[in-house]
Amino acid sequence: MNDKPHPGVRKTLSPKEARIKASRFCAYQERSQQQVRDKLYDYGLKGNEVEEVLSDLIVHGFINEERFARSYVRGKFRIKKWGRKKILQGLKQHQISDYCIRKGWEEINEEEYNKTLHILLEKKAGTLKAINPALQRSKIASYLIGRGFESDLVWTAVNGI
Repeated sequence: MNDKPHPGVRKTLSPKEARIKASRFCAYQERSQQQVRDKLYDYGLKGNEVEEVLSDLIVHGFINEERFARSYVRGKFRIKKWGRKKILQGLKQHQISDYCIRKGWEEINEEEYNKTLHILLEKKAGTLKAINPALQRSKIASYLIGRGFESDLVWTAVNGI
């Protein structure tokens, strides 16, 4: 007899097994409560079991929403060069509280933020072929707004070139 499950059929884990796997999942990189909750449901746990394992992981320091928010903001800004609006959208998708979002914003230095905006602006301007200046400004602004930078900051910077 073959004891292997059929392809596509998941073995449900006990709460103890799920706790161990989830702790490894959290130790690998910062995770939001929502990411871990989704993973626990994937492991086959039900409502109360999920919340019990989740609270245990929080108590033991595997999950910390403020730490996650700070890490998320730092990474998305410094590595991906995202603006605040796009970062905020990502944090909201992870269901991060307003308090933790405010703590996350502390990771962005205002001077560094504006410098990054101008670096991206110059880089984009260098890639555009010789077109009329109004169209060039519009394309640069669309690009920067798409990266999540606030439109008033973008237009101030674009009109300054």
